Amino acid sequence: MNLIISLFLGFVTAFIGITPPGLLNMSAAKVNLKEGKRSALWFVSGAVVIIFFQAYLAVLFSNYIADRPHVLILLREAGFGVFTLLTIYFLWIAKKPKIKKGKIKKYSSTKRFFLGMLLSALNFFPVPYYVFVSVTLASYNLFSYNMPYIFIFVTGVVLGSSLVFYCYITFFQKIQNKTDYIIKNMNTIIGTITGLIAVISLINIIRYYLK
Repeated sequence: MNLIISLFLGFVTAFIGITPPGLLNMSAAKVNLKEGKRSALWFVSGAVVIIFFQAYLAVLFSNYIADRPHVLILLREAGFGVFTLLTIYFLWIAKKPKIKKGKIKKYSSTKRFFLGMLLSALNFFPVPYYVFVSVTLASYNLFSYNMPYIFIFVTGVVLGSSLVFYCYITFFQKIQNKTDYIIKNMNTIIGTITGLIAVISLINIIRYYLK
C-alpha cells in the first residue's frame, strides 16, 4: 500500500511541477506543430529519460543537498546562467518560425530524442524541486528513503511528466487550425518563459546573499 502511495505522490508532484508552461512542454508543443506527433513523442521520450535520472538523483541525495544551502545556490546560479543564454537565443538569435501549409517535414526520430534529452538536461529546476518535495514528504512520514520507495516514486514522476507532455501535444494538435499566432510567436513565448525563470533564479540568488 505504501508503494502505491509513493507512486501516486510521484505522479502528483510531477504533474504539478510540469503543468505550468515551461521550456520542455512548450518545446514539445512546438515540435508537434512543426513536425508532427511522432517527432513530438520522440522528443518527450528523450526528455523523460533525463527527468528520471534528475528525480532519482535529487531524491537520493536530498538529505545531503537540503542540509547544505551552498549546493542549492550553486544549482540556482547554474540554472540562471543556462536560462539567461536560452532567453537570449530564443528572443534575439533563433529564426522566427514560419507557417508552412501542406506536408509536414519529417526529421530523424533520433535527433528529436536527443534534443529532448538535451533540453531536459539543461533544465536544472527539477533537482531542487524534487529535493524540496522529497524532504517535505519525508517530514510528514509520507515518503521513505528505502530504495524500493525511491524507485517507485521516480516511476510516478516519469508517468506524471509523460501525461503532462502528452496533454500539451494533444491540446495544441486539436487547435492546430487556430495556432498561426502561436506558431509565429513560439520563440518569443519560450524566450519569455525562460526569461521569467532566469529572473526568479536571480531574485533567489540575491536573497540568499543578502541574508
